[in-house]
Amino acid sequence: MIVKLANVRLAFPALFEAQTVNGEGDPRFSAVFLIPKDSPLLKTLAEAVREVATAKWDEKAADAVKKMSALDKICLRDGDNKAEYDGFEGMHYLSASNKARPLVVDADKTPLVQADGRPYAGCYVNASVELWAQDNNYGKRINAQLRGIQFVRHGDAFGGGGGRAASEDEFDDISAGAEATADLW
Repeated sequence: MIVKLANVRLAFPALFEAQTVNGEGDPRFSAVFLIPKDSPLLKTLAEAVREVATAKWDEKAADAVKKMSALDKICLRDGDNKAEYDGFEGMHYLSASNKARPLVVDADKTPLVQADGRPYAGCYVNASVELWAQDNNYGKRINAQLRGIQFVRHGDAFGGGGGRAASEDEFDDISAGAEATADLW
């Protein structure tokens, strides 16, 4: 089931180069989306989880969701359990990944590349994810596949990096005729 996440905060983006988690498994493109606990989006996501579970496990869906939640096997989780990370406290978060590179576009829908410097951890994005139920030799889970991200607006960068580039206003004019021996910081 495809769900659109509107105006959510981005964390741990791996959007332009696939990465492994702790050096294990196949490299994947991934992102985490922070959602306020009072957001109506949480109700939409909870309904999507129930629908996906019901499609997979029919009358056993409610019990399966309860067990998966207790084992942290659902892509939608409580951010208070990861409060050591910037921005997670007081939020819920959804983790999504994909072996294929997701679509990454700017607010005007033009494609973005890594050199553009956005999206970055801490900015706000719209995202398209597809929830799906897993039931195989790796266990039962409700996962989210990352389909695409649209940069919405700047936010305070997480982890002190990855934010916006400097502007010309941050520098003094030291060209010929200007004070060429400007004090060093």
